[in-house]
Amino acid sequence: MKRYPDCYFVLVLGFLTACTSPPPPRAPVDQLNVVTLDHKKLVTGQTVYVPIYSHIYAWEQSLKLDLTATLSLRNTDLTQPIIITSANYYDSSGKLVRKYIEKPIELGSLAATAFVVNQDDDSGGSGAAFIVEWVAQRDVSDPVIEAVMINASGNQGLSFVSPGRVIKRWGSSR
Repeated sequence: MKRYPDCYFVLVLGFLTACTSPPPPRAPVDQLNVVTLDHKKLVTGQTVYVPIYSHIYAWEQSLKLDLTATLSLRNTDLTQPIIITSANYYDSSGKLVRKYIEKPIELGSLAATAFVVNQDDDSGGSGAAFIVEWVAQRDVSDPVIEAVMINASGNQGLSFVSPGRVIKRWGSSR
């Protein structure tokens, strides 16, 4: 029997696991604390633009590589919650494709949540974006809002991060 190095089996096992693993679940919104807003108590908030790439071009424009995008929202405040009021997905022409939350959700201190655009969903195009809005009832540190795009099909893997950019800010923040 021919003997292969141990790393060969780890590589094959890793490839098979990646190919047979179910896709990640959609956003766990039902597990988050849905809240109602009392606008009189809001102190700060932001609107954040996050570029999303449903695909990128490989070698030439006619050959595209589809990507899974994960929007990550992380409350960085050590003691205070923030409230996510919207996470909307737009296509390359700026048209709304999908709303990821219907009611505001609270992210406790140091809590995080994620929303996934599946690899086979090309509705956003290469110029897609999320617009995320959050508010807080106390002065808080700014959350980290970014997207991770990945494709791990075949024998190669590709991933990169797309940071969010604040396009509107109101109130105070640390």
